[in-house]
Amino acid sequence: MSTSKPRVLIEDWLPVAELGIESRRERGAASALPPLSFLHIWWARRPLVAAAAVALAGVLPVWSEDLAKAFPESVELRDEKAYRRWLLHLVGIWGDPVHGRRVLDAANAAGVKLKGNGYGYRQAFRNPIPRADVDLLHAVLRRTWGDLPIIADPTAGGGSIPWAASRLGLPVVANDLNGVAASVLKAGVEIPSTRGLDLVPDLKMWGGELVQRVEQRLKEYFPLNGGESVIAYIWANAVPCPRTGRLVPLFPDKWLRKAPGKEAAVRMVSELAGVELREPVFEVCLGRDVDKGDAATGTTARGKAISPYDNLVIDGDYIKDAAQNGSMSQLLYAVAIKKASGERTFRAPTDADLKALAAANQRFTEVKDAWFGSGILPTEDFPDGNDLRPKHYGLNRWVDFFSPRQALVHGTFGEEFARLVPEVRDALGDRADDVLFELALMQGKALNYNSRLGSWHVSKQVMRSVFERHDFAFKWTFAEFEGATALYSWCLAQLLDAYGGIARLLDETGASESDINDRLQRTVTVTQGSATSLPLDDGTVTHICMDPPYYDNVMYAELADFFYVWEKRTLGRLVPEFFPDDLTDKDNEAVANPARFAAMGKRKKELADLDYETKMTAIFDDARRVLNDDGVLSVMFTHKRAEAWDTLGMGLLQAGFTIETSWPVNTEAETSLHQANMNSAASTIMLVCRKRADRDADHKVYLDDIEQDIRQAARDAATRFQHDGIEGVDLLLSTYGPTLSVISQNWPVYSSTPDADGRDKLLRPEDALALAREEIVDLRRSRLVGKAAKVDTLTDFVLLAWDTFAAREFPYDTARLLALAVGGLDVEVLERAKVVSKSSGTVTLLAPKDRLRRGADTELPGVKPEASAFEYLIDAVDTALYVAEVDGMPAAKRFLDRHGYTSDAAFISTLQGLANAIPRTKVKGVWVVPEAGLLDTLCTLYFEDVTLPEAEDMASLVAEEPDALFDVN
Repeated sequence: MSTSKPRVLIEDWLPVAELGIESRRERGAASALPPLSFLHIWWARRPLVAAAAVALAGVLPVWSEDLAKAFPESVELRDEKAYRRWLLHLVGIWGDPVHGRRVLDAANAAGVKLKGNGYGYRQAFRNPIPRADVDLLHAVLRRTWGDLPIIADPTAGGGSIPWAASRLGLPVVANDLNGVAASVLKAGVEIPSTRGLDLVPDLKMWGGELVQRVEQRLKEYFPLNGGESVIAYIWANAVPCPRTGRLVPLFPDKWLRKAPGKEAAVRMVSELAGVELREPVFEVCLGRDVDKGDAATGTTARGKAISPYDNLVIDGDYIKDAAQNGSMSQLLYAVAIKKASGERTFRAPTDADLKALAAANQRFTEVKDAWFGSGILPTEDFPDGNDLRPKHYGLNRWVDFFSPRQALVHGTFGEEFARLVPEVRDALGDRADDVLFELALMQGKALNYNSRLGSWHVSKQVMRSVFERHDFAFKWTFAEFEGATALYSWCLAQLLDAYGGIARLLDETGASESDINDRLQRTVTVTQGSATSLPLDDGTVTHICMDPPYYDNVMYAELADFFYVWEKRTLGRLVPEFFPDDLTDKDNEAVANPARFAAMGKRKKELADLDYETKMTAIFDDARRVLNDDGVLSVMFTHKRAEAWDTLGMGLLQAGFTIETSWPVNTEAETSLHQANMNSAASTIMLVCRKRADRDADHKVYLDDIEQDIRQAARDAATRFQHDGIEGVDLLLSTYGPTLSVISQNWPVYSSTPDADGRDKLLRPEDALALAREEIVDLRRSRLVGKAAKVDTLTDFVLLAWDTFAAREFPYDTARLLALAVGGLDVEVLERAKVVSKSSGTVTLLAPKDRLRRGADTELPGVKPEASAFEYLIDAVDTALYVAEVDGMPAAKRFLDRHGYTSDAAFISTLQGLANAIPRTKVKGVWVVPEAGLLDTLCTLYFEDVTLPEAEDMASLVAEEPDALFDVN
């Protein structure tokens, strides 16, 4: 064993480009996600490949000649290059993702369909690691640490990190405050790690029994016609017209299916034989019978409605009042079915449907009080929080999120599950609770797909889940699963597929080639509780690898209540300690939750930020306690907002950690190259930390003392990551870790400006991050124009915005930071100057034609063809481009000559910067960003000193490597 403090691989290297591509591959198609994603919903899971790489690289030592000599027969360790390839192999990257991504992009843009997947190997998580590699890994780790190192995740959430580590046989501790998350960890990591595929036959048998019992009790409430199966019942919420009293269904539109030649829509019938109906009935129109104009016409939009009876507006407040006082009702208007022939179509509700529905409603009325009393149905109210829309529409209790028939279905499952528990325990002994635990997860799937907040997806012809988005958006129309024969049989199939997939990936990794019973032994401990007081002894963990809550990004506890109130009545029978309270614990949750401080008025955001920082500091404090002195803390963090980084950084600094290095890994879903308004990508930044040694407290360090170190660290990071293909916002974020590292190495650091009483005050990380942004702006500007140069602030912003975002539209908060960095601007100034427009959290760079000034406005910045002079160079450039577009290049040349711009060095530098910054991409010969084409022509004709980067036409890129497009291996 090494006696000195081991330096670990992640401190020197992480394959950021490969991990970014593989992370996006992993998340690229909803149907091809890892099986862990299908077991039970959890929000913001990290990609498994990234989790595996960080977990491993945080315990693997850096390569050395001594390491190679210790394992002379292992080619994986013979040199540093082979060693790094081995890490890629260990996480399942069995090819060259950079090359594969390039080929696939080219093929997609050119419309070429690949015979293989473009990469030549499967997604990384699908590749089982051979036993020989696992044995070598364990030998290297034992040599480094004396035993297999424990990897702990204090805020484990959906389980990506503990699952990836346990797969390779590393001892894992996974904790989460939220009982729903802890249950997901137990079901998705602990049980399959210890039971594997052996549990599948029991799940099939007892799951089948449970489903059959539910079906027998419910089938009378879901009649089927002539061998059909029901895909979904489709409903509309309805309110009485305030003038006529007749029910108004709240349709956004009347479409059921839009596929050409297979159109389907409903037609509302409001009178029969000349008699007005109080409650409308519906007809389903198919194919040529569909009136497309009527199908596209709804009765509601933007919270208001139009009464079809008098064509007058129904106010949004009236609709909310109707929902809250019980006047809102629901109308079944269509049934999506699959005929015995296999044809998928729609029909109107039948008398049998309506009678069965009435019977189900009556049955629910009969049993609900007993079920409330016996704990089958949730009795809890929907609490105040950040999303109050359910209360606005009358959903005051959690049971109100379900129609009576939906609640009857879920209650029946809960009751039958309770009856099954003693039977399974009698039959299966020590396996019983693991089987029951997995079966209970069927409930979460059913709740997510059978609620008044689920809906019918017209384009995809499937049910939408409640949490397609991370909120409780009210649905004007909703879809109901067929609850007797379809819902829980589907949930069981989903469970078997998900659990079987998870267990198979685990069983296959490290499987013995000679003895099928010699499976890799795994140790997984799942705990539920606060990450500020982990049930671990001091100094027992080697690597704390965590993916903490991202500031205000997701309110996990508020969302999880939807499941918690039901699952504490099923899962809670097995692990009551996971569900100790009526609702999830929001007081101790580490998120910046302004709803908790709503009573404080304008201070609520400030207090939420302080609360998040305090809790993260306490979490990092306890992480420091359980971490051994040689151990590593890795923190994965994804957020563009500076406030998030400021609070996270302060927590790490106050808890006594140094940030040794950081790595940006792009984990955002792909954005098409042929879309003009491409949004900026988001990176997950991997911060690598160590325990900080005590420093001489007599010597105070101020920001001024380390300013140049901060600037140099930011510049070095940007230069390094540019070579790895990191660009735009990712490049900006990549400097945050190194900046925090400089501060952490010198902590405590004091601001250069004292407080109001003249006393020294601790530096806020944001003050240092601002320096890093300034440095990146200078670096990128010099790169764009080819020399150190600075023009005016508006021009600087446009240059750096195109360079940073490679898109016309980008997030408001990042635009604000960029504006500050280029010269103390704010977005409102840019908006008044017609440089950008802003709306709902985004900012859009305006095209030259949209910047045109007329009349009295010509005194303001913008495009002004008749101006005698320009204060800002971007105005001059945009005016030249506007004239060229409207009046032609000769007219633009006359404009340039009149102002002397053809020989103006600053103007030419601006053109050079824009030529380098604006994406020069064509699709089938057409410029994605029109300004790039105008610049190309203008510079070619009149500015021979401007070097134009080669335009990339994606179709031509395909031709460069035609053989690679058809690799089917």
